[in-house]
Amino acid sequence: MDLRKRVHVFRNREETSAFLRRRWSEISAESVSRKGFFAVALSGGKTPVPFYTSMAETRIDLPWERTHLFLADERFLPLDHPDSNCRLLKQTLLKMRPLPPENVHPVPVETTGLRASARRYERDLSRFFKVSPGPFPCFDLILLGIGEDGHTASLFPGSAALTERRHLAAPVVLDPVRHHRITLTLPVINHADNVLFLVTGENKAGVVRKVVCREDLSLPASRVRPESGNLDFTLDEDAGSQLTRQECGAS
Repeated sequence: MDLRKRVHVFRNREETSAFLRRRWSEISAESVSRKGFFAVALSGGKTPVPFYTSMAETRIDLPWERTHLFLADERFLPLDHPDSNCRLLKQTLLKMRPLPPENVHPVPVETTGLRASARRYERDLSRFFKVSPGPFPCFDLILLGIGEDGHTASLFPGSAALTERRHLAAPVVLDPVRHHRITLTLPVINHADNVLFLVTGENKAGVVRKVVCREDLSLPASRVRPESGNLDFTLDEDAGSQLTRQECGAS
């Protein structure tokens, strides 16, 4: 197993949140010390809500004024829509920890089309990270989840976005129930210094085994392999119930 790939199984969601808070603190402190800011991309959904809430309430001294918050993916919906990831973050993480307005970088869903939104988000990323077309930005931390179908961010099995190698953000066309989306592309995710998966629940145990142990490349989450960064799987006991220390390196 790659020494940069680590699997952590905790007893419950409280322990997973505590671990993630420590990692956030360590990574943000190192990033601010090294370059003056901390850039993080976060995911939506129900799974990270306890962690975001705990971050809002934490007494740990964190460099919030130098933290820049991006989204790993977003639904193509108004920012005040109940299914908006940006709205979720405002109601949890940012509710008690308001960042300077210029430090929050939502996906520009107010544009006239899905593709235009993806291109504008790409320009925003390029401008912030000061990269010209070609090089990929380097996030200090990207937090991801894994769906039961093996998707991560909004990179779904069979999606054209999964094979995008040039753009930083890509449009994703889905059905009305799941909504169209904009997602960071795999090259951006794999260029990060730290990628943390957070997965909870027994219903995810099977797909976690396929991603962690078998590295099944038909599943988008298995294609997340940072080029020179760290990859951590943070699981509760239910999600990690099909892993073994010998086979998968679970601890």
